[in-house]
Amino acid sequence: MNGEAFRRTRNLLVVVALALALAGCGSKTKPEPDPTIEVSRRDPNNPSTPGGGVPDNSMDPETISELADIHFDFDQYDLRGGDREILTNNGRWLTDNGSTRVLIEGHCDERGTVEYNLALGEKRARTARDFLASYGISQDRLDIISYGKERPLDPRGSEEAWSVNRRCHFVKR
Repeated sequence: MNGEAFRRTRNLLVVVALALALAGCGSKTKPEPDPTIEVSRRDPNNPSTPGGGVPDNSMDPETISELADIHFDFDQYDLRGGDREILTNNGRWLTDNGSTRVLIEGHCDERGTVEYNLALGEKRARTARDFLASYGISQDRLDIISYGKERPLDPRGSEEAWSVNRRCHFVKR
């Protein structure tokens, strides 16, 4: 996808996300979490927590990979120490799988405006992409998108859920 096509696609996604957000503004009730969805938990202070914060993607063939998610502190887009190690491992995997393209999705927790979170999610995705590019991965293989707060991994409004939702997710293409 060339740069112009990517920008058009990104702009379309922003418009759709804003339309969806505005459509939901009349609702005052918070959606209940789906008890059938299992969410992987990660202690943000311990990157070696089993599962590493990576959701179980075994049912979705488009997201099955050896690439692990990284997480961010509240209102931040800088990398934490443990996440640098995760990205280094992702870089090794991408080096070993030289034909694989990756979409890096930037996500935020539910706090803040739609516009703010879309911008923050993009900064997070760019940070991950730039790290992988410095590792030697061609930026032609690394696309980014921000979903802001529109696709939470854990829909509960708690600190635990927010820490899981502040992430970059890597999708093989």
